[in-house]
Amino acid sequence: MGTDILNGIAEVAREHLGWEGPLTGDMRLVEDLRLDSVRLLTLAAEVENRFRVVLSETDEAAIVTVGDLVETVRRKLG
Repeated sequence: MGTDILNGIAEVAREHLGWEGPLTGDMRLVEDLRLDSVRLLTLAAEVENRFRVVLSETDEAAIVTVGDLVETVRRKLG
């Protein structure tokens, strides 16, 4: 399931953020993907839409890497 979620997040990043290249779990959203606050909100909103989950502010504050995002979505889908 984690791979499906990672692939979905990668698709969102390509479609809505113009990300090109591979996306791995250890990549940091701010430092590696160079997402500013607006782009982070875009990513969060589009991930919520794609997976039909709701990310709370607490969830979002704990998400530093792509892997953290995958794990949070996996837990929400639980």
